[in-house]
Amino acid sequence: MEYLVLEKRLKRLKEVLQKRQKDLIVFADNVKNEHNFSAIVRTCDAVGVLYLYYYHSEGKKAKISEGVTQGSHKWLFIEKVDNPAQKLKELKSKGFQIVATWLSEDSIDFREVDYTKPTVIVVGNELQGVSQWVLKIADKKIVIPMYGMAQSLNVSVATGIILYEAQKQREKKRLYDKPSLSEEEIQRILKKWAYDDIIKDRKRTVVSR
Repeated sequence: MEYLVLEKRLKRLKEVLQKRQKDLIVFADNVKNEHNFSAIVRTCDAVGVLYLYYYHSEGKKAKISEGVTQGSHKWLFIEKVDNPAQKLKELKSKGFQIVATWLSEDSIDFREVDYTKPTVIVVGNELQGVSQWVLKIADKKIVIPMYGMAQSLNVSVATGIILYEAQKQREKKRLYDKPSLSEEEIQRILKKWAYDDIIKDRKRTVVSR
């Protein structure tokens, strides 16, 4: 395969794919603020998440602030979902545990979850939190303990805290030491990142002139 990047860049892309955790997924349920969503994207990239799904109640496509993501949105598969309940049930049928952020009497400390299992972390809207249909599907509801007057954190901050707990657990089990992606998957993504996407960017540049 001929790639359209320098060898040093190609090596870096391969190293990143070796660490990607395809069985650690984030689902943003109606997160509407562009800055918050972009910050979630950046953190996902940082901890090795490959798939980020999102639902918008008005059917809108998520806006990305490149000033916030610093280009990290290019290295994730970000997919808009129109039927979120169906998507979560599909992932659940594939063996994923659904973990949703929610403050209630039966919620548990976010650190009590075993994130080394295939996991979907669902984070919710800035004001309402996750939807009621999420709570019906969720296997676990989690909270981040807080000892001040505030009862919640910014959604992007909360997502970061949870993801780094997941990273810590996965590092301890050495899950970053062996690829979760097959060689075929790695080659397919490399083709997208180092060839297809570059061709698309060049065409867009030509059209915009």
